[in-house]
Parts: sequence; C-alpha cells; structure tokens
Amino acid sequence: MARVLVTGAAGFIGYHLSEALLGRGDEVVGLDSLNDYYSVELKRARLERLVAREGFTFVHADLADRATMDALFAERSFDVVVNLAAQAGVRYSLQNPHAYVDSNLVGFLNVLEGCRHHGVGHLVYASSSSVYGANTSMPFSVHDNVDHPLSLYAASKKANELMAHCYSHLYRVPTTGLRFFTVYGPWGRPDMALFLFTKAILAGEPIDVFNEGKMQRDFTYVDDIVGGIVATMDRPPSPDPAWRGDSPDPSSSTAPYRIYNIGNNQPVELMYMIETLERALGREAVKRMLPMQPGDVPATFADVEDLTRDVGFSPNTPIEDGIRRFVDWYRAYYEA
Repeated sequence: MARVLVTGAAGFIGYHLSEALLGRGDEVVGLDSLNDYYSVELKRARLERLVAREGFTFVHADLADRATMDALFAERSFDVVVNLAAQAGVRYSLQNPHAYVDSNLVGFLNVLEGCRHHGVGHLVYASSSSVYGANTSMPFSVHDNVDHPLSLYAASKKANELMAHCYSHLYRVPTTGLRFFTVYGPWGRPDMALFLFTKAILAGEPIDVFNEGKMQRDFTYVDDIVGGIVATMDRPPSPDPAWRGDSPDPSSSTAPYRIYNIGNNQPVELMYMIETLERALGREAVKRMLPMQPGDVPATFADVEDLTRDVGFSPNTPIEDGIRRFVDWYRAYYEA
C-alpha cells in the first residue's frame, strides 16, 4: 500500500485514477480547488463518490497557494505524487492566459518543491499531446524536438517538462511526464468535443465541426490513460546510461527523468467519431462546418513504443466501445 497525493482529484482523469488506486488498496489524498472552469456540480458529484470510499481524504486547496502546499507536504508523507491539476483547454488559453501561469507554472513549482523537500519517491505529472505543436511528422514521438507550441496551454505543459528535468537533475527527484492524447469517457469534461456533441445532438441543436471536419485525433479512453499512469507510477525512472549530451534525447536524461506518450496509437477522423456517436445515440447530428480554430492542430497520433517497452502497457480500447460507454453514462447521469 502506498500513500499517493493526487492533485486534480475531482477532475475527469483524477477521479478515475483515485478510484483505481483505492481499488488496489492505496491510501489517496485528493487535492482540488473545485474551480468553475466547468461545472462545479459535476466535480462535486465525482468527489462525493470518492469521499464515500475508505482510504480517501479530500483537501480543498489551490496548487498556487504556496503556504497551503508547503503545509500539506510537511504534514503528510507521500510515497508518490501524481499531478493532474492544471488549467486545461487550448481555446480558453487565448481568453485567460493568466490562469495558465498561476496553475500550470506556479502551482507546478509548488509541487516540485514539496517533492524535493519531503523525499517523495516519484512524481508523475500530466503533460499533453499539445506540446507537439507545429510538428507534422507522424506518429508523434517522445524523441522528437517539441519547441514550437501553438498555444499558451501547450507552452505551459512543455515548461512543466523542463521544470521537472531541472529538479530531477539538481535534486535527483524521479519524475515522469505523461503526454495525454484526447482523453474521453464516462464522467468526462463538458468542454470536450464528445461531451458537447452528445449534449447538442440530444437537444436537436447543431454541432460545431472545426476545420470542415478534416481533423484526426488519437482518442484515448480514460481507463487506458489510468492504466498507463498506474504502470508508470510503480516504476520510478533511473538515469539513462545511453544518454549523450552531443545528441540529446528529449525523452530521457542522465537524471532520473522520463517522458512517455499515452495515446490509442490509432488516430480517428473527426467525422468517423461523429458517425460513431450518432449510431450510439440513434440520432443524426446537424453539422455546422467551421474553419480551424486558433491554437488547434489538424492531427494527433501517438507513438507509444517507449511506454510499452518500459512499463509493459499500451492503450487498447476501440473508439466504438469507448463512445458507447460514454453515452451509457451520459444518459444515466443526465437522465437524457
């Protein structure tokens, strides 16, 4: 049994991860600020299910509150920290950039400092496929350079990877960054396409299809994301003896540091996703075709070879199964 701090525990992925860790007997301290970026009611509903479980403790706090974070790490001894709390959303970063600095940079620094000063054995943190930005070589590989982000959200996630490397190098804090690819599933975020499309189709309203539908996404079911997190949690990284400064590999280091992709490794056309959703709902969508949004990318596609090789895990949920499960949850939760 491990004592694990999960930040963002009332969030989509944090909720599912906390459930999985409690299910295997870990003690989970779940931190969340319950901000109103999306429905606080949905976050509280997730949290209500967690607090009913033995072994779960909730801490209502903001990562950016330095004093509170210092006190939390001083009062408790964590074996592993999984940092999932962040200001999410590519498009929202165009409207409210300061939220990304406060949560994703200042907040992440407070987590790193807590791990450094209190002997945390492993920090696992959420990065994002957004870091690939202007890259067009597919599939996206952790060995590729990612210095051309297309949104402040992406830049903040790239900054997290750089900050983690500094702490791994200077203080030997083992850190693993996980680049998530378009996560979906039950209890999902209301600002994500699958959720928005489902709500609109059931209401008989049109859906916004960006880039005229010519998008590809490596849709990854939430249980696969959680499986990847748990697999990496249990395997803190060691320094890479093959790493060379004259030909630096961005995914590893002479420090205890690793970066992995977690994606379904099977990009899906946006129009196929919509058709699959229409079949699951038994209704046809009214589609409003729109141009590409600023900050968006036309395609994502994860190379997960390193994840499979190092931790023995790879996502495998077909989108047809994942969308059906999401629709079943949505209909039950919203009585739709």
